[in-house]
Parts: sequence; structure tokens; C-alpha cells
Amino acid sequence: MTTDPRLLEQERPVRIRVLILSTLAFTLMFAVWLMFGVLGVPIRKEFGLSDVQLSWISAVAILNGSLWRLLAGILADRYGGRLVLTLMLFFTAIPAYLVSRAGSYEELLLYAFLVGFAGNAFSVGIAWNSAWFPKEQQGFALGVFGAGNVGASVTKFIGPALIASIPASGYLGGLIPGGWRFVPFLYAILLVLMGFLLWFGTPRQDKKPGQGRPLLEMLRPLRYVRVWRFSLYYVVVFGAYVALSAWLPKYYVDVFRLPLHEAALLTALFIFPASLLRPVGGYFSDRLGARRVMYWTFWMILLPSAVLMMPEGHIVLYTKQGTKEVMQFTMNVWLFTLLVFLIGVGMGIGKAAVYKHIPTYFPQDVGAVGGLVGMLGALGGFFLPPLFAYAQAWTGLPQMTFFVLFALTAVAFLWMHLTVIQLLQQEAKHLKDDFELKGDRPC
Repeated sequence: MTTDPRLLEQERPVRIRVLILSTLAFTLMFAVWLMFGVLGVPIRKEFGLSDVQLSWISAVAILNGSLWRLLAGILADRYGGRLVLTLMLFFTAIPAYLVSRAGSYEELLLYAFLVGFAGNAFSVGIAWNSAWFPKEQQGFALGVFGAGNVGASVTKFIGPALIASIPASGYLGGLIPGGWRFVPFLYAILLVLMGFLLWFGTPRQDKKPGQGRPLLEMLRPLRYVRVWRFSLYYVVVFGAYVALSAWLPKYYVDVFRLPLHEAALLTALFIFPASLLRPVGGYFSDRLGARRVMYWTFWMILLPSAVLMMPEGHIVLYTKQGTKEVMQFTMNVWLFTLLVFLIGVGMGIGKAAVYKHIPTYFPQDVGAVGGLVGMLGALGGFFLPPLFAYAQAWTGLPQMTFFVLFALTAVAFLWMHLTVIQLLQQEAKHLKDDFELKGDRPC
């Protein structure tokens, strides 16, 4: 990345164009990646699936959207984000179309896995925009790009309406499928169109910070524990976000007995802050520091999760006058939605803060480090939906979803806090074992 002020000013329109088009492409890819959150309900009805079977459809899509993030980030650094992201758009259109033609649960699992490749677009865009933007603007730029996570709400809005309005028989004798199958068919067309727009709308002279570097040299930063700690943070703010985006529509339908279109709209109230506040998180990280923002993030997830994981019921006291019921607790849909919204706010701010760390510590290896962090974070989105399902099956309590989230967040928060304490002790070694303040200073 050049530091010449004149050249930076000349490149500004190009940088903005790269940011806008890559964000649009990522928004579409993200919508495709998480479309089964809404499509899952009519799919369950058509194929007669159990909750666990349904959870695996979303999970395998999330898995394939995680596995290749490290490689995709490295390829973007070496060959340029323009080429890599365009090829990804064209490739993903094929399994998106095949999803619309699936005739069995097994076929659907396979095509869902393949279409999940869309999720790997994230690490490409992170590496691409990091190469184009100067350091002091990277937090905000990566936050804007990451706001493409709002694509998870696209299907929430258009899916139920399209499913209800397009006849199940489709059009042109079934050439254009109907019902839930129309959604992946439409996405396949949009992916191809977006591929052409990206290729012809971005500069041919791309930035390739990893061009010519040996692969082992690009992978060397992955030996640092710090990278794996950042990955755990990203499991909390992104992996759990992905899992909840796919899980919440079913939660609203099963627990609160809402129709699918209402469940989808309420889920969007979680997705919007978790996506659109990412630029805000990037701005605060640029100005106040990423670590401080991560403290805010963890508290904004822990506190609502502690309430949401409480089972409904009451405590029975046995007294001399007989039994007495106290502390009755019932979760209504509006309190639930408010608490989930607050979790979304924390995740939206925190996602940008995690990625602000990466160009700060590893400016020449954003593709590799960002790819690994994104891969492991997204893998959290793969493991969490089945974990939610199994935890609910074992206990019979749907609230176990948020117990899992609380426990995961607490572990990440503790690791970060202990690391901060260790760093402070290293900076002030003479105070390392001095727990008592000397003199008359207040404590």
C-alpha cells in the first residue's frame, strides 16, 4: 500500500469503487450462503425432516463457507481480489441452481454443501480492501465491506413473499421453479450478473501484496497464539451470528408459534445491527482501539445471553403454611427480540474490532491471517447449529441455545482479559507482585 499522499488522493475514486462493488458482491454471496435459515421451514415440511436433519442442511453450507477462507485470502493477496471474487461468483451460481432442482434430502445436503462456497468471499474482500486502503482508514473500510453481512436478511425479507407468491408449479412448464425453489434459482441468475458487473466495474491493474512471495512465508504468521485468540473472538462475534441467523426463524416458529414471515422479519432485527453496525465498530476501533471495543462487545453479548438462557418457570418454596410460588419468569416475544437485538449490536461492533487487529499486527499478511480467522470463525457457525439442536434435545429446553452462546463468550472474554493483564504486567514488571498500594493514594 503506497503512502504517497498525492497517489493516495488519485486512487481515492478507484478505492471507493472497489469497496462498493466488493461489498455488493459480498452481500449477495452472504444472502446465498445463509438462505436456508428461511428456506429451511418449507424444506422441512416438503421432505418431512427432523430438527436435527434440518440443522445439518444449514451446517454443511456453513462448513463449506469456512473451509476455504484461508486459501481464498492467500489467493486474493497473490492474484488480486478482482479475479478471485469474480470466479467465485460464477462458480457459486452452479450449485445455487442445483439447489432449486433437488429431489431428495441427500441431494439437498450435497448441493447445500456446494453452494456454501459463497461464504469464502469474505476473506477475499478483506484482503482486497486492505490492499487498497491506507492503514488509518482500514478499520472503517473493512467495517463497510463487512456490513455485507446484512445479506443474511435479504432472504428473510424476500423469501417468504416469493415463496407465497410464486406458484409451486413454477412457470414455463417448470423451467422456472416455484415455491421455495424459486429463491435459489433467482440467486443463481443474480450471481452471474454480479460476476460480470464486478469484472468490468473494477480496475484491471489490481493490487497484489502477496505476489511473488513463497507460500510458506505467507503462512508463517499462523504460528502465533495471538492469531488463534483472534479466531476465538471471531467465533463469538461472527460464528455465533451466522448460527443465530439460521436458527432464529425456527426458534420463533417453534417457541413463540409465529408464522414464518413474522419470524423472518423479527430475525432481521437481529441481523441488521449485527451487520450494519460493523462500520461503526470499525470507526470506534480506529479512534479508541480495538481491544477496548472488544470489552464492550463481550459485555453486550454476555448480559442479554444470561437472561435469555433462563428457563421459564418459578421457584416453589415449602413453608409451614404450605407451598408458595415465587420469582415467576416468562419470556415474551418482545423482550426476547429486544435482548437478541442487543446481542446483534454487540456482534456488529465486535466483528470490525476483531479485523482491526489483523492489519495492525500483520500488515503484510492480511490474506493469510484474515483467512484463518475467518475460517475458524465461520467454522463456529458450522458447529453451533447442531450443538444448539443437540443441547435442546438433551434438555428439552430451547433456551439452551443461549447457554451455549454465554459459555462460549465467557471463555473468549476470560482469555482476552488474562492476556491484557499479562501485557500490563510485562509493561510494569516492578508492580507485578505488588498488590498493596504504598503511600496514601486512594484505591
